[in-house]
Amino acid sequence: MPNEAYVRFVNVQKTYDGETLVVRDFDLDVARGEFLTLLGPSGSGKTTCLMMLAGFESVTRGEIVLDGRPINNAPPHRRDIGVVFQNYALFPHMTVDENVAFPLEVRKVPQAEIEERTRRALEMVQLSGFGHRRPAQLSGGQQQRVAVARALVFEPKLVLMDEPLGALDKQMREQMQYEVKHLHERLGVTVVYVTHDQTEALTMSNRIAVMEHGAIQQVATPQDLYDQPENAFVARFIGENNRLLGTVREVGGQTCVVAVKGGEVKALAVNVGGVGSRSTLSLRPERVLIDPSAECPNVFEARVEELIYHGDHTRVRVRTCGCADFIIKLPNAAARVQLAEGERIRIGWRLEDCRALDLI
Repeated sequence: MPNEAYVRFVNVQKTYDGETLVVRDFDLDVARGEFLTLLGPSGSGKTTCLMMLAGFESVTRGEIVLDGRPINNAPPHRRDIGVVFQNYALFPHMTVDENVAFPLEVRKVPQAEIEERTRRALEMVQLSGFGHRRPAQLSGGQQQRVAVARALVFEPKLVLMDEPLGALDKQMREQMQYEVKHLHERLGVTVVYVTHDQTEALTMSNRIAVMEHGAIQQVATPQDLYDQPENAFVARFIGENNRLLGTVREVGGQTCVVAVKGGEVKALAVNVGGVGSRSTLSLRPERVLIDPSAECPNVFEARVEELIYHGDHTRVRVRTCGCADFIIKLPNAAARVQLAEGERIRIGWRLEDCRALDLI
């Protein structure tokens, strides 16, 4: 993927009342052709950032640059950006053809070209033959495809999507995730996507910017975000995560020792203070070992509290290190998990799978 920044936020801030910053010190580059997702809980500022980029919200401070030119003062229709909203925003009185053709009509494109580009856009989202229908005659997934076709029909180089799959049921949502992802790969268009759904972000994105309280917490690829969270918020928000609270006993280079109830844990010193400071230990459930080898640096006693069958894996909830909700994920591929509630077991994990982070 090219490294050229196609979209650039430079120290952008947004306030509605002159006091509270909804977006603070926001710096972000989006590469040409990239699929970047703004991910965060409600109120984190992700939609506000998208609306400032689209031109529907003004920038209080800072600058937004699109393809090398500042666009703070450019009206939305001058930015040549396609936008897809959660509620689709289709015109109910228009047919599918008329909805998709609308951006071309506004741009005074010749009628013959409008018809051809509308046909191609509907073909692209697998809705050929639906042009005569009205939105009310379509399913939620079909309406969303029409909205995507309308956003792409005038061939923008940038498409913004604000929670576009939020109104769909689980099965349709998952199907549309792959469709939008593959559409992006075929067209090479730059996409900035907003969602609070971590699975959606992990599935679709080249990179993800995790936001909280109007600020970026970490920007990375899906795999790096999951495997290498830089702080406790990101570790908790991305994927399932075991958290153990403790006190830093030693720090040496890239590793540390953290005292927890029941012993000491050797971990990567990712975001910790000095000796005596409090720390959150982050550990993914699938990285926990049962009956670890003698060489395992972190071994603890645990009591099985609950077994929950999930088809491809079993979730084992244990009590250990002062935590009553410590989760272990065991795959069911090889054999049925041979554990029982109330059983005492030994568990452990590698140093490199445990990250010492800030408190949250």
